[in-house]
Amino acid sequence: MKAIQFAKAGGPEVLQLVDIELPEPAAGEVQMRHTAIGLNFVDTYYRSGLYPSAALPSGLGNEAAGVVTKLGKGVKGLKLGDRVAYGSGSPGAYQHARNMPANRIIKLPQSISDETAAAMMLKGMTVRYLIRSTYKVKRGETVLFHAAAGGVGLIFGQWCKALGVKAIGTVGSIEKIKIAKSNGYSTVINSSTEDVVARVKEITKGKGVPVVYDAVGKDTVEVSLNCLQPRGLFVSFGNASGPITNFNLGQLAAKGSLYVTRPTLYSYILTDKDFAQTAGDIVKMVASGKIKIRVNQRYALADAAKAHEDLQARRTTGASVLLP
Repeated sequence: MKAIQFAKAGGPEVLQLVDIELPEPAAGEVQMRHTAIGLNFVDTYYRSGLYPSAALPSGLGNEAAGVVTKLGKGVKGLKLGDRVAYGSGSPGAYQHARNMPANRIIKLPQSISDETAAAMMLKGMTVRYLIRSTYKVKRGETVLFHAAAGGVGLIFGQWCKALGVKAIGTVGSIEKIKIAKSNGYSTVINSSTEDVVARVKEITKGKGVPVVYDAVGKDTVEVSLNCLQPRGLFVSFGNASGPITNFNLGQLAAKGSLYVTRPTLYSYILTDKDFAQTAGDIVKMVASGKIKIRVNQRYALADAAKAHEDLQARRTTGASVLLP
């Protein structure tokens, strides 16, 4: 079976297409043949060593869709041929097939395609915990999200619109403004040419926003804090521009007794109940048509290095998938 692995941390060039042996599924597991694999920025963190791998060589990827081909002992509620998807667990989605815990996958309705499912699980579950658990957004509120034209950002904008929440998005180019606006954002700010803080204060009549969702990292931390109203929440959930280091807690006091959190999806799906609810919600939102997943880039599995290059160079919009 073919898989993408890396034997040392580094740039996209360390990704190699290799042959591996897939064992029989253990008790409580299913074996699934992948039909589409999700590409996420977090994958580059593992490859580069920002998030150290437990052992090398290592696989990559946390998100895929496929078909159940084998059942481990004790698995109930699933059968051979079921279309399923997942968006959590240890890295290892960049391969033709995989064994997964049966309690960490979800069955797909016919209305959701394999490519859509592969592109929506990790990103959709991330948006779900951000707006329903980390900070429960309320109808009529105005919130700020950085990198609005990315895969997570497009789902975020649509979900907020469905909830009656006004989302301000930031993007880095003129081309991405239209993309973000067509995906639910009430206002889109071009951060390369506009003063984000001044625009947010203008939009909110000087108040600022109650919450900022920021996956960019070190390049936007100061902007994020300055856009918050007193006792606002800074949600830092990614490091696209690099990790935030030497953070001065005194800033939180000086800028209005602010709060900060660094959440991860894993902490919000610790129990089977939490996972089922989180994954079930994104499936319902997509199946209802309230959220549409834009798969704008497709790459062969063997071209994973090229996919990583495009992702890090910000040449992608919406979601990207690898096709085995």
